[in-house]
Amino acid sequence: MKNEIHPQFYTDARVICSCGNIFITGSTKQELRVELCGKCHPFYTGEQRIVDTEGRVERLRRRFGIKP
Repeated sequence: MKNEIHPQFYTDARVICSCGNIFITGSTKQELRVELCGKCHPFYTGEQRIVDTEGRVERLRRRFGIKP
């Protein structure tokens, strides 16, 4: 195994979610910023979110006559 080719591994890396949840894990970066975590992910919370990209949801509703 070659010396000095592997990145530094941090056993106390902080993961910061956009919802405010912070937890510690191991990583090659000291701090990670994520959009979703286990506390706010729709699959784990049972909450359904519709992410509207460029008005696609509204366009679909207009096309099929679906009222919000």
